Amino acid sequence: MSETKPTVPVVPDGVREIDIVGVRKGAFGAAGSGDTSGFGGLVAPIVMPTGSTPPFGGWFDEVAEEIALSLADSGVSGAVERIVVDRDEITFFVNKKDLVAFMIECRDEPALRFEMCMSVSGVDFPHDVGRELHVVYSLLSITHNRRIRVEVTTPDSDRHIPSIVAVYPSADWHERETWDFFGIIFDGHPALTRIQMPDDWVGHPQRKDYPLGGIPVEYKGGTIPAPDNRRSYN
Repeated sequence: MSETKPTVPVVPDGVREIDIVGVRKGAFGAAGSGDTSGFGGLVAPIVMPTGSTPPFGGWFDEVAEEIALSLADSGVSGAVERIVVDRDEITFFVNKKDLVAFMIECRDEPALRFEMCMSVSGVDFPHDVGRELHVVYSLLSITHNRRIRVEVTTPDSDRHIPSIVAVYPSADWHERETWDFFGIIFDGHPALTRIQMPDDWVGHPQRKDYPLGGIPVEYKGGTIPAPDNRRSYN
């Protein structure tokens, strides 16, 4: 089978430009599996939006301006690396050293009042060199009925990101789960321990370099064998 050429990615509405950080081949990156479905021939670019240009539209501009003014009043400069508006969502990419200060302004500034952190999620982008690990925060303003996303990146060689538990206590278990699955260390967390995997588990299962199978697993005496040793249904 001849290799399919990668398709040219389309720049989403509102996004200034995109950065092609790699090429994904086949389903889940697998090769040599004897797949006859056609998925093995897929070739798709791995893209990252580099930023959006104001005006963003609607209340997005108001929030972006208020955040900039609030950070300036607090003496914090350069906290926001870029703003991306895509699929009717606004994401603020924040320098990790300024993350806590940024979150405090989002929570306390009356024009913003993002009172709740709804989730903390990890993402592993091994092709995004120097920014391989991402942490995404979803903030909700009950006062203004608005949602924004905040994203922080860190290199795989330095997996440290400041904890926001002191600002948003609800982030406690979310940060523990992100540490558990991705190995991202949240500095200042009150008790950064595993929350789903056993305490003595080796590795972080949602990283891209984690093996897909063949790892012996045992819970309360029940053993799950490696995939090639499981019962055949043929």
